[in-house]
Amino acid sequence: MLLVEDSGSDADLILRALGQAGFNVNARRVQTEAECREALISEVWDLVVSDFSLPHFSALGALLCLQEQGLDLPFIVLSGTIDEESAVSILKAGAHDFVTKQNLARLGPAIRRELQDARERAQRRDAQRDLQIQRDMLRLVIDSNPSLISLKDAAGGFILANKAVAALYGHTVEDLIGESDASLRAATDDVTQAVARHRAVLQTGQARCDEDEPMTDLRTGAQRWFETRRVPIDLADGTRQVLEIGTEVTARRAAQEALRLTEEQFRQAQKMEAVGHLAGGIAHDFNNLLTAILGYSELLLEEEEVADKPGLVADLQEIRQAGERARGLIAQLLAFSRRQVLEPQVLDLNALVSEIEHMLRRVIAADIRFDIDMDPSLRPVHADPGQLHQVLINLAINARDAMPHGGTLRISTANVPAPVGTDDDENAQEADPWVMLTVSDTGSGMTPEVKARVFEPFYTTKGPGKGTGLGLSMVYGVITGSGGRIAIDSERGRGTTVTIHLPVAVARADGTVTAAGPQDLRGTETILLVEDEVALRQVIRKALHHYGYQVLEAVDVNHALELAERAAGPIDLLLSDIVMPILSGPDLAQRVVHHRRGIKVLYMSGLSNRAGLGNGSVGAPVDFLEKPFTPRALALRIRECLAR
Repeated sequence: MLLVEDSGSDADLILRALGQAGFNVNARRVQTEAECREALISEVWDLVVSDFSLPHFSALGALLCLQEQGLDLPFIVLSGTIDEESAVSILKAGAHDFVTKQNLARLGPAIRRELQDARERAQRRDAQRDLQIQRDMLRLVIDSNPSLISLKDAAGGFILANKAVAALYGHTVEDLIGESDASLRAATDDVTQAVARHRAVLQTGQARCDEDEPMTDLRTGAQRWFETRRVPIDLADGTRQVLEIGTEVTARRAAQEALRLTEEQFRQAQKMEAVGHLAGGIAHDFNNLLTAILGYSELLLEEEEVADKPGLVADLQEIRQAGERARGLIAQLLAFSRRQVLEPQVLDLNALVSEIEHMLRRVIAADIRFDIDMDPSLRPVHADPGQLHQVLINLAINARDAMPHGGTLRISTANVPAPVGTDDDENAQEADPWVMLTVSDTGSGMTPEVKARVFEPFYTTKGPGKGTGLGLSMVYGVITGSGGRIAIDSERGRGTTVTIHLPVAVARADGTVTAAGPQDLRGTETILLVEDEVALRQVIRKALHHYGYQVLEAVDVNHALELAERAAGPIDLLLSDIVMPILSGPDLAQRVVHHRRGIKVLYMSGLSNRAGLGNGSVGAPVDFLEKPFTPRALALRIRECLAR
């Protein structure tokens, strides 16, 4: 409590009264304006209690000091005698209550009430701030989206619109609100159809997607084309609004005419491009969050006291599994959109088929039965997951096109002996099994002539504008490039079966296990950790301590340079994020190496592009670790980097 009071005896009476009311008060008494201002600036207060009139100061002056600092604190006025006019004036000025010194028993309840009111005001401010942040984030998201995003009322008037919509209409976002297509555009057939589709969604309550909707750009007069999805939004008051999302397909139509490619292929390419832009923008921050989630869950699972609590272990395993699924999702998005540096890895083919199943079900028509049969004991393979995604999509689309009147599409996996024609075939008894992936359909099948040329680039049996002939040649290249085999069995009228053989993943040629045991991951070296994301830096620091390392923790690049220059003793490894304010990871590494010639460098990043990070680029051995990662993966990569 800041107590503005010139009488020491009155101050003692006030504190005694508050003590009797159950308060434990830490009070500071001031008597002048200068003392009051200094106290408000130098300390944090819960409330201010002020005498109405002091020889050289007043409650009104103290209140003005409080307001100038922008502080919302309970302000209670005390007075030996105060007339009604003065009491009203001080309350109008912003005081919360006044109490006479002859009735100090009322001070405690007044303070308790005002403190509660202050807490509630703070909570309301926090809620309003959070709401504003959410609104600002929503506005940022929709304005940064190139699609036309708008929300319209029952009359077709704009309730919400993004900048893309405003640009099309040649207005500002604010000017669009309340206007409609009928009021902004000429009464053409295009406008009439758009209004009719809006009304249909309102009346039926069913979402709809309209392809190739023409709209005139009111700024240039050019005609543009959109694929518009309209979704009904039912409100609590019984009214209905319509959310419209329009994706421009003008370029697709022009390319379709010029290159005679199918409309579906262009739509897929456009959606992949949109996913690529989205995934590239969020990958860095999303992978930071996943690294923290995976890191903390793995560290907790290794705690001895946690191991004795099965329920807690199960919950932590669920958290870790959810993080792993999220990691797979972001990697899938990046790979599918071709925004990821594609690299082969040891993977579970069953898991890959399961991940892509929902996507394939959307591609496959409703009159085609979808059947999956996976061997639960399937061995892992070594291939690029993004490329295998493309393989499955191409084969599924080909199967769909071969069954225009319905049928069955079947995908199966199994462990099998080495296929004929491989080196392992001669020693099948000793050889590791291979993994077989089969995609079959009950469609029209192929003639022997078509089957003989099916892997040739640009060869297609589809009509003009319905195929490029690159799909199966790409499949052939992916499979053979992964060390596998592909074969097609097909007869006219009896369907097609594509059989893919992939070798089982072998960690090393001598058959030894390459995964390091727990004792191999520990170290005593000193690591300079540079990460500007607080949560991620904390979990990495804990992981490094867990594996025995000494950690110099830098909150930013300036701090890192200071530690590199002044820290006593050797620094064995620089562990740095690539994307940071002020300096990038490689720029920071060049400066750190100047002070620490023997240091090695390990970069971390949620982005997969490793351009410019090769050995020698900073004058020190360099390695790379892609986010998200687990503590164990980090420790393993550190041991590999330090061993170079």
